[in-house]
Amino acid sequence: MKKQGNDNQNILIVDDDRDVLLTAELVLKDGHKRIQCMANPSDLPNLLATEKFDVVLLDMNFTRGLTSGEEGFYWLRKIKELSEDTQVIMTTAYGEIDLAVEAIKQGASDFLVKPWNNEKLISTVNTCLQLGQSKQKIRQLENTQQALNEKLESEFSEIIGESSSMKQVFALVDKVASTDASVLILGENGTGKELIARAIHRKSTRHQLPMISVDLGAISENLFESEMFGHKKGAFTDARQDRTGRFEIADGGTLFLDEIGNLSQPLQAKLLGVLESRSVTRVGSDSMHPIDIRLICATNMSAKDMANDELFRKDLLYRINTVEVLLPPLRERTSDIPLLATHYIRTYSNKYNKPEIQLSSSDISKLQNYKWPGNIRELQHSLERAVIVAENGKIDLQNMLIGQTLENKPKSELNISKLEEQAIKQAIHRYQGNLTQVAKALGLGRTTLYRKMEKYGLADK
Repeated sequence: MKKQGNDNQNILIVDDDRDVLLTAELVLKDGHKRIQCMANPSDLPNLLATEKFDVVLLDMNFTRGLTSGEEGFYWLRKIKELSEDTQVIMTTAYGEIDLAVEAIKQGASDFLVKPWNNEKLISTVNTCLQLGQSKQKIRQLENTQQALNEKLESEFSEIIGESSSMKQVFALVDKVASTDASVLILGENGTGKELIARAIHRKSTRHQLPMISVDLGAISENLFESEMFGHKKGAFTDARQDRTGRFEIADGGTLFLDEIGNLSQPLQAKLLGVLESRSVTRVGSDSMHPIDIRLICATNMSAKDMANDELFRKDLLYRINTVEVLLPPLRERTSDIPLLATHYIRTYSNKYNKPEIQLSSSDISKLQNYKWPGNIRELQHSLERAVIVAENGKIDLQNMLIGQTLENKPKSELNISKLEEQAIKQAIHRYQGNLTQVAKALGLGRTTLYRKMEKYGLADK
């Protein structure tokens, strides 16, 4: 039987019986690029130091008269020590099957009883080759995931701030992180709520598993259950296959629900049911799946609005805010602006291969006098634009914002809502109603922009 092989496969046969070596080589050579044979296992260390093998067929005993299998165990351990990815198939006589089973417990992938059937030999080797490839793919995925996690952690590892208000936030994060308490993060858009959520997760006992983030403001009501709880194939028209919901994906880790204040009362009730039962039922299924998550929620609603029964259910609020973290707006922590501005200038100077721009005390003063309705996100995007258009290492702070000045505003123009409405109007005008560009320029999400446009009566203009 000829098996189609892979040109990259490398197989080693170790047996003191020359007839066994010859037979195995003849049976396997048609399906695999390279078959090597070895009668003396003492040569293994030198060979494995210079060459990688996908599969090794290893005899249990090499010294005449010995049947304990200790030699096989020794060389099995040595192979796994020198090349942990190599799959080892133990070859044994009928009376040594118990030893072969023990060898599997010690790391062997399979065993063959001698004299073997040729079809069985080919099948076993191919199965172990596939097993090795699968393990390599899994390791690659794990390494990729680890790299992504490290990248995320590097991006979010520094929450910049030395103001007294931020020090209080950091202290609270340190206290709550090691617990499984539900956390509600309150703060205006752009204050860094997701950064705080990631900091809590990274310091928690669940940090080795992912934090799954969900923007509840971006999920439509009719898709909420499917997205959050999952569905069975055929549960509705477009359910072409089973789908795992976000709760199950986050099992064992942290679930971060952003913009939870956007949920309607009916959806709040459904969410509450899951949190009370600690289980989910997929759409179209009767089976309940238990879940084990750490819950972190965030909203730009004020604590007062969250306590309003007409806007948010009190019983759900009690479930999600065991600990409440309030992030101050940037206008209340202006002492942090020099640190933030320096950080973003350095970051974007490197990103766009521009000489690093030095901010003067006058520049810093102007930045501190502006009220930043979009908070840190607005500061970040504004400085990125400023670096992009900078010439000769200088930025024009006066024109870095859309239609705004960084000079002190008259008292009649210090109302945050008025400033925000004005900024949105000017951005809509500048980008001729292209809301994707408007949202990006303002440092807002599309859902948040729509909500603010409705608030200021701009949605129909």
